[in-house]
Amino acid sequence: MSAAEPISPLPSPGLAAARPRAWLRSSTALLILLALVDFAGHLAVAGNYGYFRDELYFLAAGRHLAFGYVDFPPLIALLGRLMQVSAGDNLFAIHVIPALAGALLVVVTGLMAREFDGGYLAQGLAALGSMVALVLMATASIFSMDVLDELWWALAAYLVIRLIRRDEPRLWLLVGLVCGIGLTTKLTMLFFGFALTLGLALSPSRRYFRSRWLYLGGLIAAAFLLPYILWNARHAWPTWEFWHHYGGLTGGGPLGFLANQILAANPFTLPLTIGGLIFFFRHPAGRPYRALGWTFVILYLLFTLINAKSYFLLPAYPMLFAGGACLIAGVAGRPRWRWLRWGFPALLVLSGILLAPLAMPVLSPALYARSYSHLSGAGNSSAGQDTAGVFPQYLGDRFGWPELAATMAAAYHQLSPAEQAQACIFTANYGEASALNHDAARYGLPPAISGHNNYFLWGPGRCSGSVLLTVGLSRSEVEESFASAVHVATTSCRYCVAGENGLPVYLATQPRFDTVDRAWPRVKHFD
Repeated sequence: MSAAEPISPLPSPGLAAARPRAWLRSSTALLILLALVDFAGHLAVAGNYGYFRDELYFLAAGRHLAFGYVDFPPLIALLGRLMQVSAGDNLFAIHVIPALAGALLVVVTGLMAREFDGGYLAQGLAALGSMVALVLMATASIFSMDVLDELWWALAAYLVIRLIRRDEPRLWLLVGLVCGIGLTTKLTMLFFGFALTLGLALSPSRRYFRSRWLYLGGLIAAAFLLPYILWNARHAWPTWEFWHHYGGLTGGGPLGFLANQILAANPFTLPLTIGGLIFFFRHPAGRPYRALGWTFVILYLLFTLINAKSYFLLPAYPMLFAGGACLIAGVAGRPRWRWLRWGFPALLVLSGILLAPLAMPVLSPALYARSYSHLSGAGNSSAGQDTAGVFPQYLGDRFGWPELAATMAAAYHQLSPAEQAQACIFTANYGEASALNHDAARYGLPPAISGHNNYFLWGPGRCSGSVLLTVGLSRSEVEESFASAVHVATTSCRYCVAGENGLPVYLATQPRFDTVDRAWPRVKHFD
């Protein structure tokens, strides 16, 4: 080094120490902290209660990998298979995925507020909105496609915001990629794509219809859906038949749907929701992103029209939370409204803590029954369910499966060795079949089969139909196919949903059909 060459001074210890302290006070650190709290909160209760009905079904689908299933696209089954390979269906382990997706949703919501030029407070409020929304809390505690669907919607909306802000049409390729992954997760992504397309047409962003990148993004999304379409074509369009007979569109009519939205999103996030609509339609800073405001409005009207379950709309709320948070943060900057800077975040946190036992398996069953059971009807309404019981359906369907397996095992082991060699179990729905197959090795049970949804396509397996134990079927239903139907047991569970308690178990023999393969088409029900 020459004498004339300047020597760079070493940073002072005070400056080096100040940098991490400044980062810890940044909005990025805040979002990461909130996401970690959300993640840790869900993991803390991940092993409570038991397996949710649909979790057992998705794990069963993971043992039958395919490009499609009657009632859902393939991604959740693939994740189920990965969990079986890596963790062996462990109750705690399977909940890591939804907890992680929920935490990422919190971050993405905050980042949307940042793209709207929202500062520390706005980003924190937006993230808190997604963190404490009742349905978002509930879905992040269940291994299912719902929380992943919510994440893909939010991520697609975030990319659209970045695209509009920076006027980078090539980002439509990433939007198409995210929407494509969403289509392998849940078909409701089609609703988002439809509403976004109309939203673009109704806003200044209609100029992007002149960009080839928009159409290339659409082709990318469609490419992800193609294998599912081909699978459906090969199997006589079972997904169309499922939705045609689907009985789960129970939004409660226009007024019921509106009321359930307030419950599902947490009543205390209502200022964020209303603020978000004002931001997109009335505030100058939100005008460039008005397409997203129209997207929400169109989705709301569409879901109201088809009487959809209230939670179908929940994935669209994070973008409203982000816009509303920016509006509220602006108001909180005025002297007389400064109390909002701490008061509103505190209210959101408190509401999240109070509502968490209604959404997640936080309390012991007995404590929940004493303190929260009177709210279970509201929880069911927010999730579009009408199942009666101590718990709302999304919590209650985690109970009763071990008792069911024990009851069936007692009935099975009372059979003669000759009957046991031929026996199999037939259930009324996929939840019962999945639970019994999950615990089959533990209780020494024969395979459980069903005609419900994808169990119909998986078929009767090695079951001859000569000796059948049925659960959930009435005597008259059993006697349609068997000359002998003997009532051998009745299921009993304390906290399970009412539809799984007190079910008759029949021993069916002397079949009226020639072969089970010929009788099998009669058991199909896609709903």
